[in-house]
Amino acid sequence: MNRLRQLFLAPARLLTFGFFLAPLGIVVLYSFLTRGTYGGQGAPFTIENYVRLFDPLYGTILLRSFWLAAISTAICLLMGFPLALFIARSGKRRNLYINLVMLPFWTSFLVRTYAWMFLLRDTGLINTALQAMGLISQPLPLLYNDSAVILGLVYGYLPFMVLPIYGTVERLDPSLLEAAADLGATPWVALWKVTIPISMPGILAGSILVFIPCLGAYLTPDLMGGGKSIMIGNLVQNQFTTARDWPFGAALSLVLTAMVMGLLWIAVKRGGDRLF
Repeated sequence: MNRLRQLFLAPARLLTFGFFLAPLGIVVLYSFLTRGTYGGQGAPFTIENYVRLFDPLYGTILLRSFWLAAISTAICLLMGFPLALFIARSGKRRNLYINLVMLPFWTSFLVRTYAWMFLLRDTGLINTALQAMGLISQPLPLLYNDSAVILGLVYGYLPFMVLPIYGTVERLDPSLLEAAADLGATPWVALWKVTIPISMPGILAGSILVFIPCLGAYLTPDLMGGGKSIMIGNLVQNQFTTARDWPFGAALSLVLTAMVMGLLWIAVKRGGDRLF
């Protein structure tokens, strides 16, 4: 049986090695190489790429990335939890609302981002409408700032928060809320003492699914930030494209991966019994 189990696990192990471990090993190797004079990489091996990470400039970008990702995750949670609760209590229209939540996945993320840019730009729909109503005399700076980046991240990743929370709220036994009401609990008390604790696995899962891609996002900050809201994902992308400094880009990627894995380890340690 042991040999049979090993035989059936062999394809999964090959796929894991080929699509995860081997590329990760290449990135690790690149991170210790030296950038060539005209780009590219080669010998000698060095740790200079990791030493450069202590530059205050990169620390500022990293802190901004964590800050924007944390704010976006918090907003997604504040918006996603009531929405998931509403969908779970919608009865026959539940499937309709779930399909509406998943509807953005049917279109390109790039197209949806450009749609927001058309709405928020100086000659966009919002500024044009406000000027036509006489509420403003000149266009508001709605685009190319941190607020626009947060808006784009929340819009793009809100479904990743709603769906896990819905999966836990939907299984909530209504008799628990009735028992809480019989014991004198108000709806708000029942929400904090019954609904939210039971929904905590979905909340933790949704927060992880939103925070990690927000932290490494580069398309939304690049388009809606306009170079004024550079995040760590943009920095990594620039090293592999514009700067052609692959070794430093690889070092940045590995450090970001290590930080994310550390956060995941802390989340599993503190809430693993509710997450799994």
